[in-house]
Amino acid sequence: MGRGSGTSLYTAGVTRLGARRSPRASDRVRVASVAKAFSGATALSLVSNDRLSLDTTVGRTVRGMPREWSAVTLRQLLGHASGIPDFSGTNDFRDALVANLHDPPPPRELLSYAPDPDLLFRPGSRYAYSNSDNILVALMCESVTGRRYEDVLRQRVLQPLGLGDTSLPRGPDLPEPALHGYDTTVAGPPEDVTTTVAPGWSWASGGVVSTPADLVRFIRGYVGGALIDRQTRDAQLRFRPGGSEPPGPGTNAAGLALFRYDTRYGHVYGHTGNTGNTGNTQFNAAAPDGRGGVAVSITAQITPTSGSPLFGQLREVFELAVGVLLSE
Repeated sequence: MGRGSGTSLYTAGVTRLGARRSPRASDRVRVASVAKAFSGATALSLVSNDRLSLDTTVGRTVRGMPREWSAVTLRQLLGHASGIPDFSGTNDFRDALVANLHDPPPPRELLSYAPDPDLLFRPGSRYAYSNSDNILVALMCESVTGRRYEDVLRQRVLQPLGLGDTSLPRGPDLPEPALHGYDTTVAGPPEDVTTTVAPGWSWASGGVVSTPADLVRFIRGYVGGALIDRQTRDAQLRFRPGGSEPPGPGTNAAGLALFRYDTRYGHVYGHTGNTGNTGNTQFNAAAPDGRGGVAVSITAQITPTSGSPLFGQLREVFELAVGVLLSE
């Protein structure tokens, strides 16, 4: 947690089972769907520099996509209002993943696992969280720059904000020191799943590796407007009903690659994330002025659908973190 020039670190447990070392703010961790905030920051930076427009369509920028998706705009992708089916929820995707855990396909091929090219609803008419959206956002970034998304991310977000410990790897290795992730649904002791799946299977939608310290720097800069102009930020902060996954604290509302969390302590902007593949749950948020930020990293997947009795406690932890942030 950081505010002004100061930082605070609160920890419980150890970096991995059998170890004695407590977590540190410099430990690497898989950030899961918080990666969507990074792809949003990259795209909105390009919007601010007139390389993209929020009204740019999939059909104009990304070749080889289904005709049904061609009129979907960047604005709709960033706001999870595209209607494009989620590739990651299909049996075909899960079968391919299990068969090649460490060998992901090229990013654009991830979208081939979408269950049907038909849209689920008219673009812009409703909210529906979809991992497909941010894959297309990153492909748009590649198209208009002629460069790999990883390079655009580095140039537009990581370097300007000084995020030297953040990356988007393809392979499964996680350099130490790291916060190991665990599957707590198995019988017996929790299973270390830190390197079970290569991040390339979720790419721009969930594959980023960072540290709690870098996450605080990122969300403060992103929310504070360090990467985008005022006009773009105003468009980003127009919210509609919609929640991140897992839900964040309080009442959730969806902007463009950013969520507003209205809590009993006040509201913050940020993103959550989790994945059972690598055993992580994340909460990354900042005060509206960007002067303070918080990163909560938990080394197990805790979701409302998992039936875990810990889920209510998780949201309370998130909310208490907001309380500490806004009271400093």
